[in-house]
Amino acid sequence: MKVTGAQLKTFTEHVFTTCGMNEADATLAADVLVAADLRGIDSHGVARLSGYVRLWQAKRANMNPHWKIIHQTPSTATVDADEGLGLVVAPKAMQIAIDKAKQVGTGWVAIQNSNHFGIAAYHAMMALEHNMIGIAMTNASPLVAPTFSKERLLGTNPMCYVFPAGKNLPVVVDMATSSAANGKLEIAQRTGKPIPLGWLQDKEGNDTTDPFALSKGGALLPLGSSHDAAGHKGYGLAAVVDIFSAVLSGANYGPWVPPFVAFLDPLSNLPGKGIGHFVGALRVDAFRPYEEFVEHMDNWIKRFKSAATTGDKNQVMIPGEPEFMEYEIRKKEGIKLNEKVLEDLIKLGHEMGIVFPS
Repeated sequence: MKVTGAQLKTFTEHVFTTCGMNEADATLAADVLVAADLRGIDSHGVARLSGYVRLWQAKRANMNPHWKIIHQTPSTATVDADEGLGLVVAPKAMQIAIDKAKQVGTGWVAIQNSNHFGIAAYHAMMALEHNMIGIAMTNASPLVAPTFSKERLLGTNPMCYVFPAGKNLPVVVDMATSSAANGKLEIAQRTGKPIPLGWLQDKEGNDTTDPFALSKGGALLPLGSSHDAAGHKGYGLAAVVDIFSAVLSGANYGPWVPPFVAFLDPLSNLPGKGIGHFVGALRVDAFRPYEEFVEHMDNWIKRFKSAATTGDKNQVMIPGEPEFMEYEIRKKEGIKLNEKVLEDLIKLGHEMGIVFPS
């Protein structure tokens, strides 16, 4: 079944307002989720909607947070999200970073006491409207084993870097620091297909193609997978995200990050508050004239897109280009929902007295 982005956004807004969220925040939260579906990142779109509702029902998510800045300098700030959804607080924190960058060249905001914030690209791309470079990252529920370990101590910990261009699309590097995002694992579970080797290890630390191995005590692997395949580099990147997002902000880190699923309780004796994010904005003209920068970005993009390929069917794309292409297709043709996601949304709508668009 296909639905338009507008239909999906309206439904999502109604779900959030039914949970008690004010209309402005519901519109923002829905926009973040549907942006993921439009860009083809189905793992972080409305497939997550019922998860946010379950967190609210479990009293682990505040739909009307009184978030506040608890520390700041001219170029930095730390925000307490008051257990709000990262879908709402992260864009507002990014706006703070942008405002600071306008004044002093760069702006950096660390966020504590938050929840899952959707796709990192949404927040980082806010900088593009202001001729800035954008950065966003977040830690997440511990599902990833560090190199040589069987313990799940890190999240998929995504990071995003966004660079404006002139005549070309911006460069958007949006990626998990694990071999695969947990959402992609959930897609494989819904379709019943085996996963590639290098995504998961079983509870004994052995490679597996079983998409359900995680629920059987296994762990996701860092980007690069095994040590021999340079998995220690992904482990290092995940550690950087965890430290920026949580150790710096005062959120929980490592194995203490609260689980996204509502049926699992957070650990006791937590070292911080909630989940953590880190966002930043850099004014390009704080480093060199903006027009010079985008001219050279266009030159960079042109050279990479003209690179010799490994086969007739292969094409070199810049980071973020596939998502921009998918956005144009889905904006015109609609968003095709996975059957199980559709069933979940219809069921959620029925529970909340909201009719899902048909």
